[in-house]
Amino acid sequence: MRGVIGVRRETKSPWERRSAVTPTLARSLSEVPGLKVVVQPSARRVYHDKEYVRAGAAVSNDLSDANLIVGVKEVPPESLLPGAAYLFFAHVIKGQPHNMPMLQRLSELGCTLIDYEMVRDEAGRRLIFFGRYAGLAGAIDTLWALGQRLRWEGVRSPFEGIAPAHTYPSLEAARDAVRLAGRAIQSSGLPPGISPLVIGIAGYGNVASGVREVLSDLPVIEVEPENLANVQPRDVARALVQTTFKEQHIVESRQPAHRFELQDYYDHPERYRSIFGRHLPRLTVLMNCNYWDQRYPRLVTKAELRDLFGADRSARLKVIGDLSCDIGGSVECTVKATEPGDPVYTYDPVSGRIADGVEGPGPVILAVDILPAELPREASEAFSYLLAPFLEALGAADWERPFEELDLPDQMRRAVILHRGRLTPEFARLQTHLEG
Repeated sequence: MRGVIGVRRETKSPWERRSAVTPTLARSLSEVPGLKVVVQPSARRVYHDKEYVRAGAAVSNDLSDANLIVGVKEVPPESLLPGAAYLFFAHVIKGQPHNMPMLQRLSELGCTLIDYEMVRDEAGRRLIFFGRYAGLAGAIDTLWALGQRLRWEGVRSPFEGIAPAHTYPSLEAARDAVRLAGRAIQSSGLPPGISPLVIGIAGYGNVASGVREVLSDLPVIEVEPENLANVQPRDVARALVQTTFKEQHIVESRQPAHRFELQDYYDHPERYRSIFGRHLPRLTVLMNCNYWDQRYPRLVTKAELRDLFGADRSARLKVIGDLSCDIGGSVECTVKATEPGDPVYTYDPVSGRIADGVEGPGPVILAVDILPAELPREASEAFSYLLAPFLEALGAADWERPFEELDLPDQMRRAVILHRGRLTPEFARLQTHLEG
């Protein structure tokens, strides 16, 4: 029914407490003539059902009358409604195999699918995202993992006072714990033998910005990657070394005479090879914040880790926080995703085996694929603010019209993956993945 916006309960993970539509946004939408908000009840959501009722929304399990159904994560194929229009993070644009059954079912049911990931401006910048909160939660969790790993190695450190992000009542409480660790480092210094403690950030987008916010609560010295070799332990005994890796630090042209060119790398990644392995021996912690697909060289390979952690070698690398969490992707040893309650495993580069927790040879891998869910209230509020300008038009849209005639904002039109069960021209390439 046109004018009805449905908000589904999140069912993908028991840790998922976010909502794309907050009670504040539900109130704003309910006050628009001709619009109605219907919210599925949820005991897990960070907002109580009564908050939505007070905001003027209806609470009902039945979303069959909704003109648009809004969520955060993927909808299980068995929960999809015939002919419905959906807006959520679909994770299908790379042809991800695990989500092809969902995309196929959406097609069979004649549904329309809009993917937040593809809501972009004319320059291709994403407009609706959780990235900053993935960085905030990921940085907190990675620092916790570092403290746990050092303790297992017999090294007591201020990082032991940092807990995983989801255990705090708020983002500010989590950052207070990070600040407390920072003050201890400033006053007493780092434990003997671990200086320089180098934290490398791969990327400089929204996720990386969240990481940098958390690290700003610690005493850090910013160093360019090419200058890491010059850092002396005595100069950073009471501080951490922070370095940011951009594309020119990660890859080089396969042709020795050809200089690195960013646009050429984006257009022709096959012309480049990874050089990141040369930085790994100097890192204590790596936080990967980069988008990746199969066209690009990997950031960290299993072979590089095997060389680094081979026989008779004592590697400095303690933790890899793979905040992008591409399984078998940019960080090749990210072999599975984890959840907030059991967020890390240790990867043994020699045997190739993994073991849950922080014990054993090799780096600890943090690979939580729903990091923003660890800060559910703040993340939902920020996301809802970005989504708000588009929902009125989406709720009023006539989805029965042909794709070319849909009255949508251009940013949303470009994000339509399926319309009435058929792939739109921009995403027709996904047909081969569906058939596969």
